[in-house]
Amino acid sequence: MTNQEELVQRKIKRPPLIPYLLLGYVWKMIYFRKLGVEVECRIDMKQYRRTPLVMISNHASRLDYIYTGLACLPMRFNFVAGYNEFFRSHLAFIFRLLQIIPKKNFVADMYSMKSIRSIIKSGGKVCLYPEGMSSISGANQPVCAGTGKFLKKLGVPVLMTRISGGYLTSTKYCLEERPGKVHVIVDRLFTAGQLERMSDQEIQDSINTAIRNDDYQWNSKVGAEFSCGGKVAENLHTLLYKCPVCGAEFHMEGKGNSISCSVCGNGAILDDRYVMTSIRKGCRIPSTPRDWLDWQRHEVRKEIADPSFCLVEKVRLGNIPSDHFLKDQKTSEILGEGVLTLNRDGLAYKGTRNGEAFEFFIDSRSLPTYGMCTDISRFYTFYKGEFMEFYPEHSTVEKWFLATEEIHRMNEGPWRDFVDAEEREKVSWTAF
Repeated sequence: MTNQEELVQRKIKRPPLIPYLLLGYVWKMIYFRKLGVEVECRIDMKQYRRTPLVMISNHASRLDYIYTGLACLPMRFNFVAGYNEFFRSHLAFIFRLLQIIPKKNFVADMYSMKSIRSIIKSGGKVCLYPEGMSSISGANQPVCAGTGKFLKKLGVPVLMTRISGGYLTSTKYCLEERPGKVHVIVDRLFTAGQLERMSDQEIQDSINTAIRNDDYQWNSKVGAEFSCGGKVAENLHTLLYKCPVCGAEFHMEGKGNSISCSVCGNGAILDDRYVMTSIRKGCRIPSTPRDWLDWQRHEVRKEIADPSFCLVEKVRLGNIPSDHFLKDQKTSEILGEGVLTLNRDGLAYKGTRNGEAFEFFIDSRSLPTYGMCTDISRFYTFYKGEFMEFYPEHSTVEKWFLATEEIHRMNEGPWRDFVDAEEREKVSWTAF
């Protein structure tokens, strides 16, 4: 039996009491002090200790399981995590010990849904992050299509946490932890009765509103400083790839505390509060990195309006091994290389795998976005249930995300943008 077959044949149980609490309180002593975590609980958690429920949260960073889980001790949750994480050697044992539920992100996963239902039916509690992936921008993306319908079918109370500062502590473009301040709000979102009376879409919209967070906006009011070691903008160009002045793409360079365009010199300096100021007189930059990303999305939306739009990139192809776990924190093993193409019809790979010719195509309506295991150097999706990870030759990942998401929406795919998305396009520019 392969590792993949063994994983989906497991019967998920509630996490064991003693290991869960022991690890939880030890991690709480370490991380809450180290990262400056503060918890604001707005409900009496004791009334839910013997009640099956679902806990949801915005997905600010890869540390969110710590923020949510430890804020709610001694409650025990079966967390839901990315399927691919179960095959990494440093996570495999602890994930199995704590009975974490695997989920193939952005595709239908019957095993995951059945496991969640089983835990709820047994009186347990499940914690999930309905955005499907930790934040790339420092703010939320809309929750996955079908979330409202699924919660309505479960028919149990839904609690929530909203995490602020988590992304600034652990960004997507730099994997080093940057201790500063994290604020976690614990609250009730829905009663079982409310879910019964609401439509699927009303539930979906309410979740998007309740867990909405923008770390840059939050910190503009809080003013917390994060320990960035003089590298607050290191690799920021992997996210902010387009110059707002000359329009050049993939000529930005994030190094140390600054990001600048090698073509025209436009750029910014960031301090330890992530505040951007002009690198010199005459530069033109958005107010925050999140605004910059929103502007890039607006530009991509204009590009895909052209029927001939196409992205092409040489990539290496990674898969999950069937007979051993991934070591050295790898997320896949390189088994081939080829060309990845995205147009208004969908995504195509043509190249090799295991020394043989290999190709596939995914139509745009079936591809809302991608997953991202670690930083923004690579991305993944699933084809016929199999994990496919792409390692591009150039730092183009963020544009692939934006273009794929907007093509999906243009073709009336089910994963829609926020209702106020058009307002967000009115980017707040500041000329220094």
